[in-house]
Amino acid sequence: MAQPIFLFFLEIASDMQEFDVVIVGGGMVGATVGCGLGNSGLKAAVIEQTLPDEFSAEQSHDLRVSALSLASKKILQAVGAWEGVLNRRYCPFKRMRVWETAGDTEFNSDDINLPELGYIVENRVTQLALLDKLADFDNVKLFAPASIKNINYNPSGLATIKLSDDTELHAKVLVAADGGSSRVRQAVGLGVTSWDYRQHAMVIYVETDYAQQDITWQRFVPSGPQAFLPLTGNYGSIVWYNSADEIRRLKSLPAEALISEMTETFPDCLGKIKQVLGVASFPLKRQHAQQYVKAGVALVGDAAHMINPLAGQGVNIGLLDAAALAEVLVEANAKGENISDIAVLQRYEKMRRNENLRMMTVMDAFYRVFSNKILPMKFFRNLGLGLAERILPVKNKVMRMAIGLDGNLPKLARGKSLK
Repeated sequence: MAQPIFLFFLEIASDMQEFDVVIVGGGMVGATVGCGLGNSGLKAAVIEQTLPDEFSAEQSHDLRVSALSLASKKILQAVGAWEGVLNRRYCPFKRMRVWETAGDTEFNSDDINLPELGYIVENRVTQLALLDKLADFDNVKLFAPASIKNINYNPSGLATIKLSDDTELHAKVLVAADGGSSRVRQAVGLGVTSWDYRQHAMVIYVETDYAQQDITWQRFVPSGPQAFLPLTGNYGSIVWYNSADEIRRLKSLPAEALISEMTETFPDCLGKIKQVLGVASFPLKRQHAQQYVKAGVALVGDAAHMINPLAGQGVNIGLLDAAALAEVLVEANAKGENISDIAVLQRYEKMRRNENLRMMTVMDAFYRVFSNKILPMKFFRNLGLGLAERILPVKNKVMRMAIGLDGNLPKLARGKSLK
């Protein structure tokens, strides 16, 4: 028997869903935007192509970890996701050390009356905590795993996102949280300025002879920085910066030969390396969107900016983007404003673009100064580190900036609710 026409139209309608906000990308930054919109008057959707594996405390640490600042912790607390991190695995650190030959400075949370400076957390742990929290919000729907067939951007109306199963999502505001090669950014025609640093970074997950759970350090040598991030137990993450050819050579070495190279190259404070448990590498690149917004579109995280990973600020400024965008959208909606209006979205851009550019410029300058082999430059950077160690107010100011306690912070990063 022929299907009744009204049932046919009901089925078509079920594949068309309208939202105030559609977030493309359910990683740490995109999921934070979604949680920031939770329990607001906005109907939101988050699209994520690949769901992370479930966590087990018996598993080895993931290679992909981030140094979350205190501002990032406050954001995760404010949206209700921090408990999900605490219930899984994290490593707080109290000290940060930076040095090169004669210059040396160490930052300690005790100097600014704080219990810690930050937390080393596996990216998957943070993402799982956020996705768990998303499920608590009736006004936020997660589409995952889901891939996108096409994106149709309409600057004067609703954007349409068609999924691989032909479900169509319509959005007043389309949020690009889909990484440095953002498909959304390309679809809406927002350009970027970018360049390579001509260096790669190799991440090495190691087990050491003793636990090093309260310090993260970075040493500068002519070939590039060497860094250490503590993990729980006797484990750590080494980040080794060098030329692309040298990183390729190091990656090709058997584990014992790589341990021998690290023992010879890295400082004694690392301790004896017992075993290499994982290796990955990536090129260093800077990229910045020329605009963060258009009518009905906003870029966040790596879709908006890719920063030198020198001080581990990439995820932190991405979470600040997420907090700022959620704040602008919730407050505009509460006032009865059109959230897709360019004037509304430019408030977000005003909050974040110059702040991010400033951080990118500082990291750029830091990288170039410390990778310079000219003797006068070496003298002045060692002098600068020595002065930073001796002038306490300057040292504490730098520390507060690094952990996200200074600057123009969104409400969530100050621990305030958007409701």
